Order: sequence, then C-alpha cells, then structure tokens
Amino acid sequence: MTKNNKLFGKRTLAFLTALMLFATCQSGFAAASEESMLKPVQVFDIQAGKVVKTLDNDKQYQAFAGAWLKSVSGLAPQLQPEEKCGYVYRIPLAKPAVVKYQNLQLQIEDVFMFYCPDKQPVLLVFDMNRRPFLFQFKADIKPFLKKVGIPS
Repeated sequence: MTKNNKLFGKRTLAFLTALMLFATCQSGFAAASEESMLKPVQVFDIQAGKVVKTLDNDKQYQAFAGAWLKSVSGLAPQLQPEEKCGYVYRIPLAKPAVVKYQNLQLQIEDVFMFYCPDKQPVLLVFDMNRRPFLFQFKADIKPFLKKVGIPS
C-alpha cells in the first residue's frame, strides 16, 4: 500500500474515483461565458449523487478558490464518504495553481470544496498525477455559498 493510499481507505478511494469522473465529465456543461471561456463551476449533491447546478465560471469564483488555497492550514482528517451530507463544489482554475503546505508543493487545475453544515469545510485537490489531497483551510465560505445559492 502506498503512502497516499494509507491516508484513504478503500471506500474513500472509490468515492474519490467517482469525484474524478465528476471532475472530467464533459456532459451537461453549460457553454462557458465569452468573458472567461473557463469550464463551469459545478455543485454536486452528495445525497442525490449528481450535479445539481452548473454556473458560469468568473473572476469572483477564481478569487474564492485562490483565497481558499492561500488559507490552507493543514492536512484534513480522513474523509468518510458514508457520511452522506452536503455538497461538493468544483471550481476549475483559469490556470494551474500551486498549493504549498510544509514539504508539499502541488500543482493543481481544479479545487473541490466539501461542505457539510455541521462540519468544517475541506478542500480536495488532485496533483498532476491525479493523487488526491485533502486540506483544512481558514477562508470564509459564506460569500461563496451566497453567490452559488446552494444550500439556500
């Protein structure tokens, strides 16, 4: 078992594999706005098991993701996919970004934020080799949730 696999159980890896499919799925994408030409922001309802909202990606979403990445405060505890609460928000980045934490330096192209009302949100990122990393962060997500409108 590799070091990365030790961080995640088999169920978690299966869940993350499903999310990777969500990340690469092109069907159902709305046309990108002329201004940004970015892949859209998506909201995945964990209980429903599907994308429930697709939004045009813009500079404000890019700023939200950038603030989250800059406020990374540590590796997150193991994600438990059987806790079927909340949403996963995907923000494709306009250009690859670098996440730095201690000895880790990861180049990423998408940011996934897990939101459960009774827990601290966590970020999921995939490095260029598609290895998953979960991070705790300190940025305020209320303006983002208000803009997205889910949860209402």
